[in-house]
Amino acid sequence: MFIFLDAHRPWRKVKVTDRRTAEDFAICRRELSDVHFPEADRIRVVLDNLSTHSSGALYQAFPPCEARRVLRRLEFHYVPKHASWLNMVEIEIGVLRGQCLDRRIATPEQLVSEIAAWERQRNATRAQVKWMFTTEKARAKMGRAYPEPASIKAHPTKES
Repeated sequence: MFIFLDAHRPWRKVKVTDRRTAEDFAICRRELSDVHFPEADRIRVVLDNLSTHSSGALYQAFPPCEARRVLRRLEFHYVPKHASWLNMVEIEIGVLRGQCLDRRIATPEQLVSEIAAWERQRNATRAQVKWMFTTEKARAKMGRAYPEPASIKAHPTKES
């Protein structure tokens, strides 16, 4: 499953695939760009560090000009390797697991149908992830990954 989640509005999309390959990832990124956010100038994508989650996946799946076209609009941000809990999608996966995947689902077709129904319901009720983890909390918990920015000293400019 690939899950798209908009952190700024109550919207999610779940795409069920047979596998989790670089090509599947690339197809999902193109759908994100062309189908779900066609008017956006820049799409910020938060990802875990799975090896297939890279810009190279688009070059594996598409001709170079198509890969570049999609990548021009995407900006990848990776969560720290041992901190997937910082990823809002992980929270949404937990909700999906508890509300939809908490039982045996016999066929891939039934899985797709059940997830689509769950997605429609979550979007219709405008459900959002309640994110309460601040930068300050991240610094307290993982100081090395979230250091305080160094103070910038003003340098006098030289007038000619």
